Amino acid sequence: MTKYFPEILTNEKINDRHIEFRNALFDLDKNVISAENSHYLTNIYYSTKQLDIRNKILKLLYDFNFATLKEFFANAYKKERYLDMKIYALRGLSNFMEEKEIAKLLDKFNQTLAKRQDTTPYNYQEYELLRGKNALPFLVEKFGYNCFEETLEQLNKQYDDMPDAFKGHFTTDENGEIVMLRKPEETKIMMEKFWENARK
Repeated sequence: MTKYFPEILTNEKINDRHIEFRNALFDLDKNVISAENSHYLTNIYYSTKQLDIRNKILKLLYDFNFATLKEFFANAYKKERYLDMKIYALRGLSNFMEEKEIAKLLDKFNQTLAKRQDTTPYNYQEYELLRGKNALPFLVEKFGYNCFEETLEQLNKQYDDMPDAFKGHFTTDENGEIVMLRKPEETKIMMEKFWENARK
């Protein structure tokens, strides 16, 4: 972990595919982020099309309550299409909003989540990210809001409705890092077997 804010992240002209830039960002220690330097990260977020970079920046910033971040998280919540990234933005936004305002955002979120069951019935990757220790369970535990509990309940029901072949392959830890629960070959075999049976 880098113990200072790297100069390469302050350079507006750097290519976001540059290996040194990426290493500096992905090795960044949250403890060196301040209200003064956080704008470098939000600028990178707005300027990049790289999904993994936006994801990383949301996770680096979502526990801070610098006044300038409220607008950033609101914009990120609107911008992101993947539900896990919307939840990361909402985790940041929850530092600034009352339960009533959050519940309004989650009404539409829950509708989108419900549609996933029809459009992508085996949506296990997004579900696992939403169920990870840094996502909805964290929000339920930290804030205790009914709206978070209801969303998590809906998520768990949709997850439980999936065939077993799509469950329990990975999760995320408190830092949002992927934790594999099965070996890739085991996952592959389970899914291939499922599709083979489904074709019969």
